[in-house]
Amino acid sequence: MTGAPFADPIDRASLIVNRDDAHAYDAVVPPIVQSSLFTFPSYEELEATFKGEKVRPIYSRGLNPTVQQLEAKLAALEATDEAIGFASGMAAISSTVMTFVKPGDRMVCVRHIYPDAYRLFETLLKRWNIAVTYVDGADPEAVEAALAGAALFYIESPTSWMMQAHDVAALAVLARKHQVLSVIDNSWASPVFQQPITLGVDLVLHSASKYICGHSDTVAGAVAGRAELIADIRSATCPYLGGKLSPFEAWLLLRGLRTLPVRMRAHEAAAMTTAGRLGEHPHVTAVHHPALGKRLPRGLQGTSGLFSFVLGNGVDIPTFCNQLRIFKMGVSWGGHESLVMPALVTLVQAAGPNSAVDFGVPERVVRLHIGLEGVDALWDDLNAAIRASLKRTRS
Repeated sequence: MTGAPFADPIDRASLIVNRDDAHAYDAVVPPIVQSSLFTFPSYEELEATFKGEKVRPIYSRGLNPTVQQLEAKLAALEATDEAIGFASGMAAISSTVMTFVKPGDRMVCVRHIYPDAYRLFETLLKRWNIAVTYVDGADPEAVEAALAGAALFYIESPTSWMMQAHDVAALAVLARKHQVLSVIDNSWASPVFQQPITLGVDLVLHSASKYICGHSDTVAGAVAGRAELIADIRSATCPYLGGKLSPFEAWLLLRGLRTLPVRMRAHEAAAMTTAGRLGEHPHVTAVHHPALGKRLPRGLQGTSGLFSFVLGNGVDIPTFCNQLRIFKMGVSWGGHESLVMPALVTLVQAAGPNSAVDFGVPERVVRLHIGLEGVDALWDDLNAAIRASLKRTRS
């Protein structure tokens, strides 16, 4: 199913997420196996399972049938062997990094990554004597120089806030050349519009709270990749860090996957229209969107609803945010609702030295997630808020 040629990424994803094997009771929706443990019919099966000769659920901190159904769909979407679900995107990131990086190692990371991933790397990893080198992912010479001797290469494409889309296939080639494990956060594009495994990346991460969920009612994460790498994560860190995905949250994510392809197309269209209009606005100095006036890098087959823009000096950003009526102020993204997040807030976040300055994000950058409320209504909301913030500009 995953190897069949599809001209349209929406068609490919739609078939995967909406095609199931038979469920219990001939139900069209899979049941929630809300059980903490699973019993055994015989001593022999119990022994074989504990020896690793038989794979089956023992305790839901490890395997659970509902979670396994989600993992199978995510692996198919990412065109790889297996996937593993987590209680959050950060649980997926920390478990993956801690599996493959040990004290004394060095990581390479592209700039402008998700702020909490950056804070993890700059706090806990430093305590464990793990160094992180940050590079411009668009500079292949700098990337290659940094990769020599590294244990892991951490990628985002597009990157958080600045939305820089990289040539992921070229980065994967460099990682393989230096025998460095490559890991990418694919939350922005979703597996509908980008399958990094097919571009040569080793492991793919998701904050499943975003587009995979799509309803802003679940916090979850996932990692997908070759069977042996996922097995390493399952055995080395997942049982002990305890960041397991619950059956009910897995069921909610399965529900979200059903509409993922059509939602991504709707987010893409509305965001492209909005980004284009902002690019022509006299009080907007820049728009950071991977597809605006640019050719998408190979492997990126579409775009999502998240991008950022820069307001001119004549616009008071707090007033702009307060004047919005459809857009809500809030973290995260990927749901039905439209959201605004100003970089000014990240500059004052109580996180010690790990502020937005470290990411090179200018203070006049504003991030938008374009939801499903209707592009014209959203544009009217943005335009009215900009006008109102000009009239009330503070001295």
